[in-house]
Amino acid sequence: MNTRFKYVIVSLSTIMVAVLLFGAVHSSAASNDQPYRHLAVFSEVLQYIKSSYVEEPNLKGVTAGALNGLLESVDPFASYLSADMYKQYQKENGTKKGDVGLVLARRVGYVSIVVAIPGGPASKLNLSTGDVLEAINGVGTRDMPLAYAQLLLQGEPGSNVELTVLRLRNPEPQKISITRTEVKSPDVTTKTLENGYVQVHVSALDKAHVKQLATKIQEAEKAGAKKFILDFRNCSIGNPEDGVAAANLFIDKGLITYLSGQKTAKEEFQADPSKQITKLPMVVITNRGTSGAAEIVATALADSKRADSVGERTYGNSALRRAVGLDDGSAIILAVAKYYSPAGKAIQDGGFTPANPVSDFDTQADNDGDDDSAPAPVVVPPTKPTEDNPLKKAIELLNK
Repeated sequence: MNTRFKYVIVSLSTIMVAVLLFGAVHSSAASNDQPYRHLAVFSEVLQYIKSSYVEEPNLKGVTAGALNGLLESVDPFASYLSADMYKQYQKENGTKKGDVGLVLARRVGYVSIVVAIPGGPASKLNLSTGDVLEAINGVGTRDMPLAYAQLLLQGEPGSNVELTVLRLRNPEPQKISITRTEVKSPDVTTKTLENGYVQVHVSALDKAHVKQLATKIQEAEKAGAKKFILDFRNCSIGNPEDGVAAANLFIDKGLITYLSGQKTAKEEFQADPSKQITKLPMVVITNRGTSGAAEIVATALADSKRADSVGERTYGNSALRRAVGLDDGSAIILAVAKYYSPAGKAIQDGGFTPANPVSDFDTQADNDGDDDSAPAPVVVPPTKPTEDNPLKKAIELLNK
């Protein structure tokens, strides 16, 4: 059985389990005991597997896979950690200074790449959005908790981590070795274009980069900038509150975003007029590697008619997540509330879609993130254009 076929089979099985469990938890039936009937079906299936499968199954692994499948179906950034994993997570998370520079999510049962941080070890090996990590240090990522996968990628600077990767541009798995370093997102940069337009490239939107963004905008305007192009392509670093602060640099009134969940009171984030630093016209560029704080900025500027937008649909990741310990010592890390666009759309559910769709590539991949039911990597490789098409379109819009 070749790798691609196995990938399809296990992906379909994950989807089937996730759908079963998702239906159990989100049943819309009037009867309160309806969800438990679905869980009874699940228990019956487990019992049948145990008694009739061709060989004795590892029910612990089956159950863990089912739990991760359930979490993935509602939140691709969620994790189920066993008791041992959770202890390791609590002990080691954030203590290692070395990393490979990857933002990850789960997709069809595997760990996939949201973005490789520009300038990091992974980006230098051309890993990119949509590539799949099949194994980390020889351990398969099938049903591996996302938080645990991120933990395995961390380590001391100078140490190596072995990855088996299924790339969008190559259907066969590749084994690569990456040396961990102290990963730092590139600084905010500006480039003066025609007609006094200034392209501002933002690779991260944490607190430090939001300050850099404000400084660069003010410096460019003092130097004679006429209009701005905010380039958020592959920007996936930054907390939602940093996205609110960044959006407020360009908006003087109105709703930026709001947070809401089942047990989280709705919280609105309104623009503060005193924090706006420019009123110049602008266009925002996004792609599939844009997520998190940058999505909040893009949706706020678009919904308020403050800026036009160009590029690809973003990944979709703006939520408040918390770790919840369970009785047996295990834990889940799950979104308890989502951030919404001013128009009322959950950013995590559909990402941000620019008003002017333009791909970074001349040939679009068959599986570009729009169809979650297509697990196999693409065969047709996208080709990098000779021109920056999104930037070209952004300039065209500013000219109008």
